[in-house]
Amino acid sequence: MSVMLNTVVTAFSIIEKMAEVGTPVGVSELARLLDVRKPLVFRHLRTLRELGYVAQDPTTEKYSLTPRLFHIGHAIADRIDFLSAARRVMPELAAAARLSVSVSRIEEQGVRVLDILEFRSTIEISTPPGSLFDFFTSAQGKVAMAFLPDLLATQIGSSATIHTAQGRDIDAATLREELAQVRTQGWAMSAQEVLTGVNALAAPIFDGTGVLTGTLAIIGSTQDLPSDPPAMLIEALVSASQKLSEQLGHRKGEAK
Repeated sequence: MSVMLNTVVTAFSIIEKMAEVGTPVGVSELARLLDVRKPLVFRHLRTLRELGYVAQDPTTEKYSLTPRLFHIGHAIADRIDFLSAARRVMPELAAAARLSVSVSRIEEQGVRVLDILEFRSTIEISTPPGSLFDFFTSAQGKVAMAFLPDLLATQIGSSATIHTAQGRDIDAATLREELAQVRTQGWAMSAQEVLTGVNALAAPIFDGTGVLTGTLAIIGSTQDLPSDPPAMLIEALVSASQKLSEQLGHRKGEAK
């Protein structure tokens, strides 16, 4: 085992032991419990403190874990719960639409695809889990800005023109009008704006507090998913997104 791996193992051993003890603990006690040298434990605790994972009481000089680890664990658990709920809805939507379906979460820099259920077709949809779509050209991003006013203000602000990563210029006023329509109708369309020959139709997913927590999307070729989508596809997508939102505790009409 390399020195780097040994360092990681020691750091996690310290964290796990502190969680097991459950009360503030000193360097000497941790070293004894872990059967490692005191200077080694001290160096790791100092690094963990600088990173915000442990705190030191200035009076007793003992260390305790901070809520930072809790927040990380909570974020992971939340994502797993979200995905579990999404995966119960996605097969039904894919079967009804006869198109690929993806679920995404909103991040600071864009909308991240968490999972995709591919429907066999002549065109392969190359948007694997982990893909990050921008806010301005993707259907998922438009949904995010339409239902998150603070995000809209941050991304557009007072700009008159938006320069996209794809080298396109978008009129901000026109985009605002489109986003207002997205919020009213409850879905967004992206016609070959991300991938040539591929269209996407996305709808919002809300959590139990009525806040947008993700997006559900149908993806297909321009032949299978026209830029003017049929009512049947829109209804199937919106119905599935509402069903998923309900599973997350949302009640219709509570969107913020």
